Order: sequence, then structure tokens, then C-alpha cells
Amino acid sequence: MRNRLVTGSMLFSVTVMALVLMAFSHSAAAQFGVGVSVSFGPPPLPVYEQPLCPGEGYLWTPGYWAYDDDDGYYWVPGTWVEAPEVGFLWTPGYWGWGEGAFLFHEGYWGPHIGFYGGINYGFGYGGEGYEGGRWEGNRFAYNTYVNRVDTTIIHNTYNTTVNNVTINHVSYNGGDGGVNRRPSPQEQQYSSERHVAPVSAQQQHVQQARSNPQLRATANQGKPPIAATARPADFKTAVPARQAGGQYKAPPPNTARGGNAGRPANANENRPAPANENRPPSANESRPNTYNHATEVQPHTFTPPNSGNAGADKKYQQEQEKLAAKQAQDHQKLQQQQEKQHQQAAAKNYNDQQKQQMEQRHAQQTQQMEQKHAAQQQQMQQRQAPRPPKQENRPPGRN
Repeated sequence: MRNRLVTGSMLFSVTVMALVLMAFSHSAAAQFGVGVSVSFGPPPLPVYEQPLCPGEGYLWTPGYWAYDDDDGYYWVPGTWVEAPEVGFLWTPGYWGWGEGAFLFHEGYWGPHIGFYGGINYGFGYGGEGYEGGRWEGNRFAYNTYVNRVDTTIIHNTYNTTVNNVTINHVSYNGGDGGVNRRPSPQEQQYSSERHVAPVSAQQQHVQQARSNPQLRATANQGKPPIAATARPADFKTAVPARQAGGQYKAPPPNTARGGNAGRPANANENRPAPANENRPPSANESRPNTYNHATEVQPHTFTPPNSGNAGADKKYQQEQEKLAAKQAQDHQKLQQQQEKQHQQAAAKNYNDQQKQQMEQRHAQQTQQMEQKHAAQQQQMQQRQAPRPPKQENRPPGRN
């Protein structure tokens, strides 16, 4: 069953101010490495056929279960995407168990396939590396054993047998029933390379999937009616899932946050939530601990002020927009600087030691910028937090 595909990645969408999006390039503004945490795992990976490749230069990106606080898990169909650069490959995102919750690790483009949780997504993504194709100079060659390609139109093909050691539909790494695999030394090395976040076509694809009620696990029970498409966001060319990867009973979406995965529901779970329980994540809650390049950093998002004072809220929002614009400029400047240095390294044919030193500098620069921006946002949130009402110091026993 070589033409089966599985799931795993989630682009947790948050509304970013238009000012920030305008300032970022498509790779910087993409939701990259978001690390959202959910207390219960995604559905098993569904079984479906791959659409025909639409043309040369398109690479297959597997479908996955994304998560939304309001609607729970929803399926993002697999699709063919044009690589952002010659020589770049797609490393799928994956769900992994850690710190008492399921965490999502965003996918990315890069010169090598990195670690994607050992998840068997199919079509060449068997859990380690990629056997669906390779770059031969400036052209991508397709392995027709695992990819559907019209060889009368696309001639740069080959046929190499791919044997999946383990066929399963598990959609997450670690935890109870998850894939038991850790990054190899080589995959760890690849993680420090220059990466590019999902391109704009992929982001639009995710947004369209998120807005489609039929793709929610609560509606399709793990068998999405749109499992794959020939091009991003082109749901008219949809291929439905043949079957669900296994039984799945979706919990209510509002039980997703927290670190008590796997415990049975109790009566208290339906109680009204305290004021802060369902608040949006703060600046640092959903962000990775480390970054290697400026292209990996997604914009900080700000919770719209709601103090009840319209004048104060307007002032606070203006402060947020001003800070967001300044951070966008910082990010864009560092990204351009690092990209220029990568080009210089390629032109001067840096040796491995020089490349390693450059990547270490880039990682340090990026992390310093991220720490600075996180601190700025935290300070702003503290300034804008509503102050508790003053209590009267009345003598006890008096009304």
C-alpha cells in the first residue's frame, strides 16, 4: 500500500497585526516552530491516494492534523508545493509528547530532511529521511514508486523500491502509543542548518482548511472528505480519504490545554472557567526555546487590550502596534544580514569550520533578538495589565 499517506502537523493560526505582516517577508511571517501544546493527541493518520503531480518543481508535503482552540483538531490536506529554493526539501512537522502535553513542532524547508518524529507519512516520508525524490542539479527528480507523476509530461523520474519497515497510522511521537524514536546525530546536525518557514501558499492552504467545518475531527471522525489536493488551497481537486487510520473520539475542544493528557473527564471539567483559564497564550508560552536563524522566528502576537476603558485601550493598542513595527524592522534587518552572509559563504566556498562558526553566530544573534523582543512584550503586558481596585481600610465590624 505504497500510495497511502498519513498526518502530523499543525499550524496553529493566530491573528497577527497587518502592520507586522507587511513588514515581514513570507518566510519570516510564516507560523514557524510554534510549539503549541495540547493535552490529548491527534487522530490517527488517515489513508488516502496522492493526487497527480501538477508539474515540475513541485514537492509533496504530507497532510496533518492541525489544532484550533475553538474547533479542536482539523485536517490540513496533503498537497504539492513549489520549493522556495532550488535544492530545498520539506521536513514535515510532527506532534511529540513532552512536559505533560502534546507539543507541535512545525515543518520547514531546508537543504536536508531533518527529524520529523519518526512518523510514517507515506509517499517517501517513512519516518526517517525522504525517498520520494532528489535534486539533480537544478531539477527535481521524482521516484515514481511512491509518487504519482505523469511521465509523458515530467521526464526527470526514476523508480526505486521503497520498503516501509513498519506500516502504521500513529500520528505522534512519544507518550502512550506514540512512535518511539529520537533524532539521530545527523538529524541533529541538520537542525542547525538554514531553514525557511512554510511559504505563503502553504499558509493560505492551512487557513482554508481551518475554515472548512468538514475537515474538523469532530465532524469527520478521522476520515476527512478532503484528504489531499493537487495544489495548495485548490480544494476543487480534492481527493477524499479512503478510510480513517483508526477509531477516534474527539474530546471537546476546550479541554485541549493543560498537562493532564489521558486522564478521564470528571464533573469539574464542565464548570465555568476562571477569568484567566481560557486566555490566549502569552508571548512566550507557545514559542520554541531556541532559534538558529532569523527566518525561523515568527512575529510576536499581542492580546488586544480590553480594560473596559475605551480611551486607555486605544492608547495601549497604539503602543502595541508601535512595538510590533519596531520588532518587525529588527527582525527583517537581521534576516537580510544573515542571508547576505550565507550568500557570501557560498561565493567564497567556506569550509566546514567556517560554516559552523557562521551558524553559531547566527544562532546567538537570533536568540538574543528573540529574548529582547520577549522581554519587551512582557514589560508592555505588565504595564497594560488592569490594576486591582483599591480596598478601603475600614474598621472591622462596621457596615
